[in-house]
Amino acid sequence: QVQLVESGGGLVQPGGSLRLSCAASGSIFTSYVMGWHRQVPGKQRELVAAITSGGTTNYANAVKGQFTISRDNAKNMVYLQMNSLKPEDTAVYYCTAGVLIRAGTYSPHYWGQGTQVTVSS
Repeated sequence: QVQLVESGGGLVQPGGSLRLSCAASGSIFTSYVMGWHRQVPGKQRELVAAITSGGTTNYANAVKGQFTISRDNAKNMVYLQMNSLKPEDTAVYYCTAGVLIRAGTYSPHYWGQGTQVTVSS
């Protein structure tokens, strides 16, 4: 099992930046692909970014060039650097841990509690 705890969310103005952090515990960190998902009330959760233990990344088209996912395997941490934030980025952001299946499709198995990110003037 894996426990995931997010931090770093908050209120930021459009165009600003935030760095989300996720602390993982309970299992071998490098056994999992790590990701960030987000959800707006009334909408489906969506994958924002994912990163393998070796550092290979994938991003949703909506955040390419704006967000950067990274991980520190020695510290069991994963991060999401969010730049040029827009109001449409407002959501609850969840740290996830999972695996790759079906020729590289990311399947999350564990979810953090979420952290609120609000982009507003």
